[in-house]
Amino acid sequence: MGRIFYYRSFDNSGKSITIMRIYILKRLILAVFTLYFLASILFILFRMLPGDPTMTVLSSALDPDVQQEMRHRFGLDRPLFEQYVIYLKNLATGEFGVSFQHGVKAFDIIAEKFWNTIFLMVPAFILVFLVGITLGSYVAWKRGAFVEKAVVTGSMVLRSAPDFWVGIVFIFIFAIKLDIFPTGHMRTPGYSATGTFDIFFSLDYLYHLALPLLMMTLYYCCYPLLVMRTAMLEVLGEDFIDLCQAKGLSKKRVIFKHAMRASLLPIATSIALLGAYATAGSVLIETVFSWPGLGRLMVQSVIYSDYPVAQACFLLIGVMVVCGNLLSDLLYGVLDPRIRYK
Repeated sequence: MGRIFYYRSFDNSGKSITIMRIYILKRLILAVFTLYFLASILFILFRMLPGDPTMTVLSSALDPDVQQEMRHRFGLDRPLFEQYVIYLKNLATGEFGVSFQHGVKAFDIIAEKFWNTIFLMVPAFILVFLVGITLGSYVAWKRGAFVEKAVVTGSMVLRSAPDFWVGIVFIFIFAIKLDIFPTGHMRTPGYSATGTFDIFFSLDYLYHLALPLLMMTLYYCCYPLLVMRTAMLEVLGEDFIDLCQAKGLSKKRVIFKHAMRASLLPIATSIALLGAYATAGSVLIETVFSWPGLGRLMVQSVIYSDYPVAQACFLLIGVMVVCGNLLSDLLYGVLDPRIRYK
């Protein structure tokens, strides 16, 4: 953050620092209101679903008094507005309610699944942008060559395919035909982890992580790759590139040191866009690979009308998307000091 303020400090009277602080404050307030409206929409949508959520844990043949007691336990017999107020109060204290299906706190259910998703998504995102930026710069350097045509064509074809279909193809090729990776799940059946390190860094876990990680990296790197290539081609026509070459710098150094940095601004935007797209796609990817993460839990919760768990899953995904957008906006100031927020 200090780096952003450093860029602004060249303005007169320190007005730029104040402008930046006001901008960050406005973005934080907007993020809070966005999450509030998201939480409200989730509450309304799940209450509009047909059916009685208690029927997923109780038989309709049971005594009506027992069914009524279950509704009272979860607060479903109260007026809708009162349920909404209790729901907002719980969110303000970090409480997501009690699961209808399991009878325990929704937070306890999603805690483990959340980290399973994080340990899949974060490495995938790091590899996506490393591969996308590097390969996009390389094909821009090789403009007109066969490698550029092959990479761009392959990226566009792969990008146009549904992510769940690509996941099924990867399972068919690498797990069934070649028998290199397992078909799914996070651990081998019967494997018992002895601690947190063993859960997420054991060879068995990394073995099961490899195929979904490979699939997500190859599929989602197509977008930053194409964006980086387009931005690089525009930057290579700038005057400062000609100046660097006139000074005798090698073309490789001009490409990967000067032109690459000047082309990173559109990538900052793609972080938020790709983050939202990949987070939504994680629902299908986790289902295809039987990965016990947040997306798969969300699908199961919707099927069983488990409102508290489903709402918590959607809300956490919304928080990740909003934070990604905020990070994207702030990165503009880091990558391009000429930008001023007014």
